[in-house]
Amino acid sequence: MSEYKEGMFPNYSPANFIPIRGLGSRVWDVNGKEYIDLGGGIAVNSLGHAHPELVEALHEQSSLLWHTSNYLVNKPTIELANTLVELTFADNAFFSNSGSEANEVAVKLARKYQHSIGEKRNKIVSFTNSFHGRSLLNIALGGSNKHREGFSPIPEGIVCVEFNNLEEAKNSIDKETTAVIIEPIQGESGIKLADQEFLKGLKELCNQQGALLIFDEIQSGVGRTGHLFAYMKYGIEPDILSSAKGLGGGIPIGATITKAHIAKCLEPGSHGSTFGGNPIACAVAQRVINLIRQPSLLAGVLEKEEILVQGLENLSNKHNCFTNIRSAGLWIGCDLTRIDSANNLLDACYQEGLIAVTAGPSTLRLAPALNISTSDIHEGLSRLDKALSNY
Repeated sequence: MSEYKEGMFPNYSPANFIPIRGLGSRVWDVNGKEYIDLGGGIAVNSLGHAHPELVEALHEQSSLLWHTSNYLVNKPTIELANTLVELTFADNAFFSNSGSEANEVAVKLARKYQHSIGEKRNKIVSFTNSFHGRSLLNIALGGSNKHREGFSPIPEGIVCVEFNNLEEAKNSIDKETTAVIIEPIQGESGIKLADQEFLKGLKELCNQQGALLIFDEIQSGVGRTGHLFAYMKYGIEPDILSSAKGLGGGIPIGATITKAHIAKCLEPGSHGSTFGGNPIACAVAQRVINLIRQPSLLAGVLEKEEILVQGLENLSNKHNCFTNIRSAGLWIGCDLTRIDSANNLLDACYQEGLIAVTAGPSTLRLAPALNISTSDIHEGLSRLDKALSNY
């Protein structure tokens, strides 16, 4: 790890081991130690490590075409766009490289659309405890003072209101509002679900005031909740949706999708991305979607959620370790009885051969592969049991 500290920026505090190989939901470090991966690269490795069909897609496309620039089209990008259109509310897609970029596109698109129809609006409404990325725009949307510290001035025109508070939203969404951006399920704050009536009310408010509704599904999308996208769980369609993380199964890609009457405002030259729509990334993402869209896999997510949550409840009864367990498919937040101890628990998990992540200083977060086996779930719970005994 001394080489890491010498060569890298100091903005991360990584674990004291270096993974070198992964297969399914298991990872091995440079010393050959095995780990059960219940963190999923923070909801990125949607089909685990080295899935044979993703490896095949990567190999096939890498042998054909790596990059073209956006002066040319490529087949994998067209196919992925058409697949997302077929499976969602959207008519058009734009590809970028990350969730942050996908959200930047969503906000730029909303503002450009309002401008194109002659509306002079500049306000964006977002919500407390949200997380939309690390760019200057996205830390402004997130409203976290910690994430903003030292980066001023940040973009203006953003109003942050309380999550799940419809009355406060009613007081903020008006004729000056360009768009409302929300995670239907907040990830970084610990898997906190929007209330059905809250999202329904936001949709109605946006329709009444002429604002666009943006769903940030960077983490909640691509099968994570047992639905292809979380908006399907709620039965409420946004105007714009951003996706990333699990979309590429580990290959960097972001997508922003919307209806045709909104997309058409981004005329040639109004936005672009050097690497967006990369043929390798799109070919792998296409295979990811083809696998995850299967009803049997999505049903399996909900079945495995039940197994994992029951196991966590059993551990909490044994160790008195969790004050609350929240889940949305294979996406789980466990609030710790011991405040500010999440990093200590992570270290104990690593010692026992278990990979997890956190959501703030007091919440353990799990986001395993959607195709994780029940045997790996039980083994992961067994290792967590040992970690809880020792941290």
